[in-house]
Amino acid sequence: MFAHPSPLFTGCATALVTPFLPDGSLDEEALRRLISLQLDAGIDALVLLGTTGEPCTLNMDERERVIAVGLEAAGGRIPVLVGTGSNDTRRAIEYARQARKLGAQGQLSVTPYYNKTTQNGLIRHYSAILDSCDLPMILYNVPSRTGMSMSPDTLAQLAVHPNVAGLKEASGDLSLATDFIQRTHGELPLYCGNDDLIVPLMALGAAGAISVCSNILPLQTRLITFACQNGCFDEAADAQQALLPLMRALFAQVNPIPVKAALAMMGLIHDVVRLPLVPMDEPYRSRLQRVLEDCGLIAQR
Repeated sequence: MFAHPSPLFTGCATALVTPFLPDGSLDEEALRRLISLQLDAGIDALVLLGTTGEPCTLNMDERERVIAVGLEAAGGRIPVLVGTGSNDTRRAIEYARQARKLGAQGQLSVTPYYNKTTQNGLIRHYSAILDSCDLPMILYNVPSRTGMSMSPDTLAQLAVHPNVAGLKEASGDLSLATDFIQRTHGELPLYCGNDDLIVPLMALGAAGAISVCSNILPLQTRLITFACQNGCFDEAADAQQALLPLMRALFAQVNPIPVKAALAMMGLIHDVVRLPLVPMDEPYRSRLQRVLEDCGLIAQR
C-alpha cells in the first residue's frame, strides 16, 4: 500500500535541544558535545530543530548551522532528521528544501498551528510540501501544541504519497493511535511522541519513539524501545516505570524549558532559552534537581 519498504529508523530518536551561549547565540561546541554523547549511547536517530530545538526562534542562517553541524557531528553513523514544520506552507517548503540540500535523511513536519486548518487543508498543505521536495517526511500530530489533530482518514490519504515515511503521534490518546495504525494497516511507521507512553504504543505496533527524555538518558530510553522491539514488554515496562519520575519532571513546564535546565545542571549546556520561553521556575527547578540526584546524574547538594 505504501511506497517506503523500510522505515527511516526504528527504536529511539532523540529530539535534540538547540544549545545557546549566554548571549543567546548558537553554542556549536555544545551541540557537537551533545551529539557525541548520543552516538556513544547508541541512539538510533537524531531529530534536529523539532519542538525541543526551539525552531520558531531560529532564522534561516541559524537553522543551516544547526543542520550542518549536526550532520557533521553525526558523521553518517545514524539518520539525522530535521524539523521543517510551519504554519506557512511556503516557509515549510523552504525549510524542507534547505534540509534536503544540506543532506538530512528525513524531515519531521508538524501540523499547522495558530492559523490551524481543516482536514482538507491539512491534505493540501502536506501535499504541497511533499510534491515540492522529495525528502522523506514523518508527519507530526501534537494537538496540545497546535490546537488541531489529524484524523485517521487524513493520515490514510496522505500515507499513499511516496514521500511520507511515518507519523509521530503525540496526542496522548491511545485510541487515536490505534485508529492511525488500523487505517494504515500497520504498514506506515508510527513513532511515539510521548515519553510516558512508549511501551503501550509499541505494544500496539509503533516502530519506536522520538524522545525528549533521551536528551538526558539516551541509553536507558533506548533500552525501553529495544526491549519492546524484542517482545520483552515486561522488561520494557519496568524500565519505563523507573524513568517516569524523570519523564514527568521534564514536562513540569513547557518543553524544552525543563530539559535544558536538566542538561545545564549536568554541566552540558548553558541554561539559555529564547523568548518567549524563560528559564525554569521554582518549585519545579528544585524538584527536577532532586530527580536528577536520585538518578545519579548530578551530585547531592
